Amino acid sequence: MIAGLYIEGRSALHRASAGSKILAMIALGTGVFLIPDWPVVGFVMATVFLLYPASGFGPRIIWAQIKPILWLLAIFFAVQLWLNDWQAGLLVVTRIAAIVMFASLVTLTTKTSDLLSALERAMQPLRPIGVNPEKVSLAISMVLRFIPVIATVASEIRDAQRARGLDRSILAMIVPLIIRTLKMADDVADAIEARSFD
Repeated sequence: MIAGLYIEGRSALHRASAGSKILAMIALGTGVFLIPDWPVVGFVMATVFLLYPASGFGPRIIWAQIKPILWLLAIFFAVQLWLNDWQAGLLVVTRIAAIVMFASLVTLTTKTSDLLSALERAMQPLRPIGVNPEKVSLAISMVLRFIPVIATVASEIRDAQRARGLDRSILAMIVPLIIRTLKMADDVADAIEARSFD
């Protein structure tokens, strides 16, 4: 479950250092929330999508990353449409899609061990104030890993509930997702503890 999503490749993004990709992800995640106009955020998202073929990933890989979160994007859009207007909904949707797709691209082009090493090096100066770089880097890398995992679980639950005729019920979607996510977190915690990681 906690294995990496890395796919071997020779693209420029594959060759880029893990640290630079993490910084780019932080910059993108911060930037899209500072941009108030959805056309600009849409341009950022389109650029992220173009990085997939540039990195050697075809439509099948792209669809595999975006498909699990389509239902979530639809819910966010509907909520914003109800509370504000369609432009606010489009802005929220494009922000989330851009962040998730770039995070997935980082995990596809970067080995988990490289991510961990880069994060640990970056946080070494914080050790004197009580920060444990190993723990923090593990936590962040697991967040990156579980973004697509949770999205896949959500897709499986949605398909199962559709087969039961419950695809229009938000509770029928959210409750099993929360339970399965907590169960996965518990399993991972047990695995970490079994390996004597403090």
